Amino acid sequence: MLSIPLEGEIILNRPFELDPAEYPFTDRWLPYRDGYIHYVDEGQGPVVLLLHGNPTWSYLYRNVIKELRTEFRLIAPDYPGFGMSQAPDGYRFTPQEQSKAVYDLIQHLNLKEFILVVQDWGGPIGLNYAVRHRDNLRGIVVMNTWAWPAEIWPMKLFSLAMGGWPVGYWLQTQYNFFAKVIVPHGIHHAENVTDRLRKAYTDPFPTPKSRIPTWVFPRYIRKARKWLADIESKMSNLSDLPAQILWGTKDSAGFPLEQMAKWQKYLPMNETEILEDASHYVQEDRPERVAAAIRTLSNRI
Repeated sequence: MLSIPLEGEIILNRPFELDPAEYPFTDRWLPYRDGYIHYVDEGQGPVVLLLHGNPTWSYLYRNVIKELRTEFRLIAPDYPGFGMSQAPDGYRFTPQEQSKAVYDLIQHLNLKEFILVVQDWGGPIGLNYAVRHRDNLRGIVVMNTWAWPAEIWPMKLFSLAMGGWPVGYWLQTQYNFFAKVIVPHGIHHAENVTDRLRKAYTDPFPTPKSRIPTWVFPRYIRKARKWLADIESKMSNLSDLPAQILWGTKDSAGFPLEQMAKWQKYLPMNETEILEDASHYVQEDRPERVAAAIRTLSNRI
């Protein structure tokens, strides 16, 4: 599928095939140094920015976008190295760099007063922007994520195992472990884990080199401690930000209800929904609840 580019954008072909019924969106491509950022920009209305985690991409939000695109303008980027984006030379795939890429996309699209939706690494990546640009946000939807240094052992152990050397590096680069194993196990509704879904999450990483970003993210749960502490130190800037919190309780990747309670403390203007039938990838388990949370938040503002 081709797109009509905005000023400064380009037209490219998809690097892998997708079921058009699953992902019926116009591709948009922003040159980014000597690489490019792929993103979806669908619909009209209040602006919603949808940020993914590891090893996912804009495909994660496909069902949310399809449900809401007659009511909202929904923007879902793929970070460099993920999905259909191409990282520039020298890119290290750190969360700090990914947050800068998101900031640059926001600037390019001149996004104003938008709703931010975050999950997994989308939390720190998006909150790094949010705590510095509160006035540009209308609200936030939070799902199974964090924005502070990892203190609980499940997250630390996960980082050591999945982002360690040499075992974690081998698992990710040689076996594509995150895309092949972690994603299916992070979806509670096993009937949703189809061959098409598996392919959509493994196809972006066809070579050992292309899989390095999936190793960097878990590694930086520990390595980005100072950066995460800086974000947490500014969370009080969001004390008046309307928020919807969705939390999948079947998540074993270090996101117990105690992590949800921290969000409730930092975002006191929250409404919270606990999902007993959702795991880490809430967007795959309960996309209709994600869409409902965005609608509810927009109506509250």
